[in-house]
Order: sequence, then structure tokens, then C-alpha cells
Amino acid sequence: MNEPFLSAIPILEALESNGFEAYFVGGSVRDYLLDRKIDDVDIATSATPQEVKKIFSQTVDIGIEHGTILVLFDGIGYEVTTFRAESDYRDYRRPETVHFIRSLTKDLERRDFTMNALAMDKKGRIIDLFNGIQAINDQLIETVGDAKERFHEDALRMMRAVRFVSQLEFSLHMSTKLAISENAYLLKHIAIERILAEFTKLIRGSNKKQALTLLFDCQIIDYLPGFKNHTDKLKQCLELDVNELSENQTWLLILALIDVNEPMNFLREWRMPSKQMKYIVKALSVLKERYQSSWTVASLFYATKEIAIDAEVVYKTMNKQSIYMIQETIENEFSIMPIKTREEIVISGEDLINWFNRPGGPWIKDLLQQIELAILNKEIANDRDEIKGWSRTCNLPFANDC
Repeated sequence: MNEPFLSAIPILEALESNGFEAYFVGGSVRDYLLDRKIDDVDIATSATPQEVKKIFSQTVDIGIEHGTILVLFDGIGYEVTTFRAESDYRDYRRPETVHFIRSLTKDLERRDFTMNALAMDKKGRIIDLFNGIQAINDQLIETVGDAKERFHEDALRMMRAVRFVSQLEFSLHMSTKLAISENAYLLKHIAIERILAEFTKLIRGSNKKQALTLLFDCQIIDYLPGFKNHTDKLKQCLELDVNELSENQTWLLILALIDVNEPMNFLREWRMPSKQMKYIVKALSVLKERYQSSWTVASLFYATKEIAIDAEVVYKTMNKQSIYMIQETIENEFSIMPIKTREEIVISGEDLINWFNRPGGPWIKDLLQQIELAILNKEIANDRDEIKGWSRTCNLPFANDC
């Protein structure tokens, strides 16, 4: 074993020394077998939440009703969850009740996919009761038990399955794919925020093109916010090389393809963070300008470096051109700019008011923009005296009076 498992072994040992079973479980074990980066580990135990709290001096009740206690050990928090069984599910998303049990087998059989129904003890021995290792070796995503039952318990598992296709570059087992196609309609019961979280992970994955294809093949696309009426346009992305696109670049491509009148309203349907929505909408405006003309120093400056890179990547992707070196090229363009932001200009609107001895007004913004362009185009240096002299030559009706 390696980190972060090694640092967490004392948690397992403490539980075992008090007469309980304890194992590493779920995605961390899967990723360990796949030699993927592991950020944190989850621990399952036969101890009840109250028994866990008696063993460890520092705990936080983060989900005690579902059996989860956060154990703080050596400055790190570990989620420790009691083995549990779940009753009938309501609304296709959460169980009516949770029962704490002492059986690892019963705990693992309620999990979503065989590759996630793995446990590992403190010595690194794998407990594989549902052929999860075989699924990993075959690179297959297959439900534990009957797929329809798993998806009726929590319909979001269908999105998780497709998300794993993108993240792990696995394929869907035939029975799992068929069950998703037959039960995709259940996603209408799932909160948009949960769907967004899975879709975000999907478009961050390295195999997003195959995952997006599955959204269409399995009819999931019809139950994603705002997508149903634009499926024909969205299908164009399946003809493009989208695997190298970032999260924001993928959203930018989606908006460019569907070309809605109110992109902000479309993104609001997804309950996306406000800051991200504003960024993507601004990037869309820059992308549309890019379709009209090539980059200039001024257009790069007003776009900002990050947005310029995103817009150019999507522009090249939509035109089936190489995106190689785009970031380096634009970064080089910015590196030789005399100024990178408006704040770097050595004068302010207050200086203009004093120089021209006039009250503030729209003329200040107009003149500052002219000064920006002059500096960017290297007509003048970013120097107070040079700017002052140059500004008097601008085509302002009152300039000669000063």
C-alpha cells in the first residue's frame, strides 16, 4: 500500500483493537488497483456511529443519520461509515431508512458498480465479493446485481456510470447500458445540482467524447437541463475532437453549437455558479468576434488571456483544426504587450479631469480607451508626460482649450 492508505491504517487498527471490523472501501480501492491518484480514503466498519465516537477523541457528525462520522487523526479527516443496509428508496434518489448492520457482504452488495464494491484490509488484502477486479481488468462498468434495481434506488447512478466512462476510459457492460436506456427518464426526479456535479466530472474526463456519445445513445440527453430541444445541434460535438477541451471550453462549445438567444438563462437552468456563468458568456461573446476577424493586440487585451485561449481552442476545434501550441502562442502575445490590464496604465480618470480642467463624464472613458489602444499599439509609451502630451492631440472638442 501507499499513501493515503498508510496514514489511515491506525484508524483501522483502533477499530479492530476494540473488536470491530474495518476496511478501506469504494473508489479509493478501485483507484489503487488502477494506479490512479488517490486524494482521500473512505473507511467502512462494523462499529456503529456511537461506538466510533467512543473510540476516537476527535470526531465530527457529518452524516451520522447515514452512519458517517468524520474522524480527525494527525490533522487529517477520515470518513468512517458503519456497514449499512437500505430500505425501499423514495423519489429514485434516497432510501426511506438506513439500517446499521455488522455484515461487510451486505454493505458491499448495496453499492452501485462492481468496481466500487471492493474492500481492502490493513494489510492490503482485497475483498472482492462481486467480481470487481475482473470488471477493472476488463475495463467494464457493471452494476452490482440487477441494473434496473440499482438505478431505481438512485437514478443518478446512470449519470455516474457515464461519468466513469469519461474518467476511467472504461466501457459500459451491455446489461448496464441497456438498463440506462430503459430508465433514463428517472433522471427527471434528480436535483439539477446533483446532475451538474456529475456532468462536470464527465466533461473534465479524458474520454468525454465517448461519454457524450453515450448520453445520446442512452437517451440521457433528453433529461439534461435545456438540452432536449437542441439535440441535433449538440450531436455536432460528436464529430469533433473534444477530449482535450477543458470544462469551460466544453461549455463554450456547447453554447456555440446550440446558439441560444439568452445563453445566461440557459446556464441558469443548470444552477451553475454565477462567476462561472459570467465567464462562459463573456467567452462566448469573444468567440463570436473571433469568427468575424483575426486576433489583434487590442482584441486579445480586452478578451483577457484565459478567455482568449479558451475562445481560440474552441474556434479551432469547431473548424477541425489543431489546437497544438494555442496556449503558448497566446501567452507569448501577452508577454510582449506593454500593458496586460487597464490598471497598469500610469494615469487615471482623475488625471484627465485635472489636465483638461473639466468635470467628469463619458469623455473620460472614451479617452482612456484611446490611450489604452495607443499604448497597446506602441504609439506611445506608458509614461505620464507622454500620455499627457498625446492626449491633447486626440479628437476632443475641448482639447485645444486646455
